[in-house]
Amino acid sequence: MNKKITPQLIRIIALQSILIIIAVSAIGGAVMVHGIFKSGGITPTDKPVYTEPVSEPASQQTTEPATERVINEDDYPYGYAGFCPQETKMDDDLSKVIINGDHCLPEDYKPALEEAVKGSGVMLDARVAPYYQAMYDAAKEDGILLNPISGYRSLERQKNNFEARIEEYMNQGMDKKEATIEAATVIMVPGSSEHNAGLAMDICSLAESFENTPEFKWLQEHAAEYGFIMRYPKDEAKRKITKVIYEPWHYRYVGKEAAMEITSKGITLEEYLGLA
Repeated sequence: MNKKITPQLIRIIALQSILIIIAVSAIGGAVMVHGIFKSGGITPTDKPVYTEPVSEPASQQTTEPATERVINEDDYPYGYAGFCPQETKMDDDLSKVIINGDHCLPEDYKPALEEAVKGSGVMLDARVAPYYQAMYDAAKEDGILLNPISGYRSLERQKNNFEARIEEYMNQGMDKKEATIEAATVIMVPGSSEHNAGLAMDICSLAESFENTPEFKWLQEHAAEYGFIMRYPKDEAKRKITKVIYEPWHYRYVGKEAAMEITSKGITLEEYLGLA
């Protein structure tokens, strides 16, 4: 039986058509996704992964690549692993001048020099040499010869001595930094030696047995009268302060007043200056 087409019937037919189209589209999409899964394109468990942006080739980079920064590299001109002392102040009052593993000479520093003993060829800072000559002469009158062995030492010579000791320790199995630190207990790092400033003299010997000689005894009794101190004592607690081995032969000029106080109190120059 024919039904009369009414506006209501037209709307029902249109709605059914739309539903059929939606259903067909959904089925087609499901079939396509299933095909992709089967082909191995993706898996149902795949999740988005964040990746870093790809860097430009080195030739196209607009900035320099980062380099490791050496801490305080500009503060120490002599450059040895494990050491970065600050520049010391070269005061006219030599008792205030500290030169050690923590305080180095200004770069290219070179003192005015004068022979410590006339005719010896061994030099000291010109301000210090007259006091060594006076001490030498006084000891000689007592039958003691304070033979000057090593006074002023150039940075180049200090460097050669220091690096030879580093190589010696490396040959014993130490790495470069270990060898450098160990070498510095025997030979000061270039720029951190009182010899580089011409303020110290190695007297008579470079052996610890020097402590058993008449020369050593005389120095213990009289060196301070001429402004000199034994710089690196034997006492273990003092060696922890100086960080240098016992050197009974190494005498540093600090001036009579400071030398008398340091010697009478049995302290180091670091302690005298309030640095320990």
